[in-house]
Amino acid sequence: MMMFDDVGSFPSSQGDYLKVVEDVMRMKLMCGLDVPTYPQLRDMNTMFSEILEDEKNCEQPFLVKREKAEIVEMKAVEKVAREWKKETGEVMKIKVCVTGPVELYLHLFGTSNYPDILVNIARSVRRFFLSSLSPSYEVQVVSIDEPSLGLNPAIMFSEEDILEALDIASAHRIETQVHLHSPLYSEVVCNSNVDIIGVECASEPSNLELIDKWLLEDTDTFLRVGIARTDIHAMVSELNERYSTNVWRDESLMRKVVEEMETPDTITSRLRRAWEMFGDRIRYVGPDCGLGSWPSQELACELLRNTKQGINAFSETLRGR
Repeated sequence: MMMFDDVGSFPSSQGDYLKVVEDVMRMKLMCGLDVPTYPQLRDMNTMFSEILEDEKNCEQPFLVKREKAEIVEMKAVEKVAREWKKETGEVMKIKVCVTGPVELYLHLFGTSNYPDILVNIARSVRRFFLSSLSPSYEVQVVSIDEPSLGLNPAIMFSEEDILEALDIASAHRIETQVHLHSPLYSEVVCNSNVDIIGVECASEPSNLELIDKWLLEDTDTFLRVGIARTDIHAMVSELNERYSTNVWRDESLMRKVVEEMETPDTITSRLRRAWEMFGDRIRYVGPDCGLGSWPSQELACELLRNTKQGINAFSETLRGR
């Protein structure tokens, strides 16, 4: 069964930080996400690298102590989860995203090549995942966020080093995704302990053609398919051309992103194409990437609701076969 999840980031708002996280988590639930990611309202690199760079937090260089491997947003998620259980009688399922070891290494060290440090960062990523577990909610899936793999030519590590890092980061009993912006490392991921490859396919449909279904089946690997575009700057550029104006200055035209471009019908057609190619190898679907760069929470929510409608419409056609 396909589940609707998101990548994590979201437009923020003013106010007490954890209260804002609570509010965004409630928004995601109201938009119909099956497995919402805790709201990532901070920079994806520094929220982890700042902990790793402080020697007081580490037992070895860049190996975080277990008691310091905290994702502070989970405190807010716990509160929302208790509300959810009281209102629905159900345990809330969530997704936990941690910036991946290669991405964190690039942020901290750039183009150098110290495999032992990469290993310690990978061990830290695993500890961040384990620290997020709680009896208040169910961590359905975790995601290792590696957007530079396949895109950044400055990565100096061998595929063997990267494979080892992914295996270490995913050495737990929780279902694990790797979120990629390019499918070029999909074969490496298939040969790791990772269960699911997440690739942006809505903005780059040709990415699907670079994934080998036979390899997925042979290694028992699944897909997380992006079916709604989130590249808001590119979409606005298209609208600027269409309407010969600056859409950023016109809220009514900005809504065309969800009223004319990312409609439920468009999202359904993308999901149908992906299903025709990979069938039940698809385990999760949702927006390509995070929504942190979107101009408002309202517009971001509208995209999530359109995505839910698109998924529901496609699911109905499957049930009708």
